[in-house]
Amino acid sequence: MPKQKSNSGARKRFKLTASGKVKRKRAFRSHILTSKTTKRKRHLRKSTLVHSTEDKKIAIMIQS
Repeated sequence: MPKQKSNSGARKRFKLTASGKVKRKRAFRSHILTSKTTKRKRHLRKSTLVHSTEDKKIAIMIQS
């Protein structure tokens, strides 16, 4: 049986932490930044974790 390919789009967007959780970037940071406050843009810089209900699904997609 052939090996399952990983999802290359997901592999670029998500990283696994040492404890096995999935890390992601925040959305809404790419354009139209003049209408967003400095505080809002600063908080969007930080990465966050994927919700626990999606962990398993994304971990399968990014496996190599």
